[in-house]
Amino acid sequence: MEKVIQHQLFYPHPPQAVWEYLTDAELMAHWLMKSDFLPIVGHEFKFKAGPMPEMNFDGTFHCKVLEVVPLKKLVYSWQFGPGTGKVTNSVVTWTLTEKDNGTELLLIHDGFKGAAFMKMFNSMNEGWLKHITKILTILNNAANGSTQA
Repeated sequence: MEKVIQHQLFYPHPPQAVWEYLTDAELMAHWLMKSDFLPIVGHEFKFKAGPMPEMNFDGTFHCKVLEVVPLKKLVYSWQFGPGTGKVTNSVVTWTLTEKDNGTELLLIHDGFKGAAFMKMFNSMNEGWLKHITKILTILNNAANGSTQA
């Protein structure tokens, strides 16, 4: 059985502002993790986190950009595991919809198969919501003249 993470948030900011936080590596580091991301189809990049042996995770997310529709959709693969070749192949899809003087952001992260990855699924489900809420906090603070995240 496959599990899917899905979160939807409304940002009272234009799609361009939200898009920048999804596609600019420097800005991504403020709400997610440092990476060498570029919004170019075929670009391979990595996110580095701390290892989590209890989840059989070596600390590196291996990703590849699969689709870019500026200001509307971003899709990339998201592989992780113990570093021994056993990985889960998942896909992260971001969809932005201009709505009500702002942007509706939909995150779908699918591909969690098997009981071995359920701890990671639960952790990431909670983590994604925390991270995308952080984008909202950063944008709101910037709109109010604050630089705090």
